Amino acid sequence: MKSLVRDILVTVVIAIGIFILLQTTVQISVINGHSMEPNLDDGQRLLVSKANYIFDDPDTGDIIVFSPPLDPKGTPYIKRVIGLSGDTVEIKMGKVYVNGAPVDEPYISEPPNYTVKEKKVPEGDYFVLGDNRNNSNDSHNGWTVPRENIIAKAWLSIWPPQSWGLLPDYSLD
Repeated sequence: MKSLVRDILVTVVIAIGIFILLQTTVQISVINGHSMEPNLDDGQRLLVSKANYIFDDPDTGDIIVFSPPLDPKGTPYIKRVIGLSGDTVEIKMGKVYVNGAPVDEPYISEPPNYTVKEKKVPEGDYFVLGDNRNNSNDSHNGWTVPRENIIAKAWLSIWPPQSWGLLPDYSLD
């Protein structure tokens, strides 16, 4: 009887440990809207890693999940990091420039049809854009993402089945 109780107790402790580990390192995020098309679709589900940014910072090209800067309690956004703290970002004539150099963006379906005057990304913030440049509420609207608002890095598509797989990694360096 003692060994049965001990076995159950050990199993419960291990299950709680695994549950806590998973809750602190990964979560599922759902794409709401069309701002990341053609790469991520409305309703698509992603497994995102909260652990990626515990010891490291986001890099250009990362797809991140974050609390919206203008409504931190609102539904999290999913966008691509374009500019890091201290970078200058400019959008003109359908092209994004970071620190004066044009960014190669094979993941967008059409270039931006708007202009953003050269802007320095504030310290501790990130400049993000949706892949569907002309249909996205993102940093081209005048806001940036504070580091503390970043929740996770998008990592793996888990739904629908035809979209299963790792998300492509585009380094913008």
